Amino acid sequence: MSKLQAVFENHKAFIPFVTAGDPSAQATVDQVVALAKNGADIVELGVPFSDPIADGPVIQAAGLRAFAGGITVEGVFDIVKAIREQTNVPLVFLTYANIPFKYGYDAFCARCEELGVYGLVIPDLPEEEADEILTFTEKHNVDLIPLVSPTSGPRLKKLVRYATGFIYIVSALGVTGQRSSFAQNLDDLIADLRKVTDAPLCVGFGVHTPEQAKNLAKVADGVIVGSAIVQLAQESDDAPKAVGDYTKAMVEAIAKA
Repeated sequence: MSKLQAVFENHKAFIPFVTAGDPSAQATVDQVVALAKNGADIVELGVPFSDPIADGPVIQAAGLRAFAGGITVEGVFDIVKAIREQTNVPLVFLTYANIPFKYGYDAFCARCEELGVYGLVIPDLPEEEADEILTFTEKHNVDLIPLVSPTSGPRLKKLVRYATGFIYIVSALGVTGQRSSFAQNLDDLIADLRKVTDAPLCVGFGVHTPEQAKNLAKVADGVIVGSAIVQLAQESDDAPKAVGDYTKAMVEAIAKA
């Protein structure tokens, strides 16, 4: 059992997302520590990229702020190093394929293993090309986390063939961003996934209220929230307190599922 999968033993997980370097390295560290202290089970750390095809306007703007602040891939690793001085909360990267490719798959995954980044979510990595990096994620005990969507249909079994940490279920068509409703076939998608994998199933894209989190946690193993947290942090005078209070409310809601 991987370190990520162990998080889900008899437990529904809350997985918040923050963009590394938004608006600064220290701000990111402070937010992640606040998320961990208030009950986040796993924190997803976004690695800023120039062409983030899965990201909506809120997270795109966060990436631009991070770039304006001078963030680099090495700077993201430095942020993780600073986080690790204060918390052992499980971390995963949301990154785009060109970043580990250019860094070097082996070197990138080795750094993840060294610093305690337990998984990679790569939205633009086709399943047909996953083996290219899978060799190195397996070598360095890093989970490669597949994404599935409401339109994955007959490809489900193929898409989740390498899943070990958890599976990221995209709740609706389109990019990230807060939503009031999700795909009508979401429950059926989760049921179909249960037939082809034992990996934990986590739902993201659009989730932003405690009520949504509670309802999704009734059928899924975890709930992922990104844009709502990024926007809350950006609008608050005390981002760590704001995201910490929000996390506490979401964790409490999920526990009631």
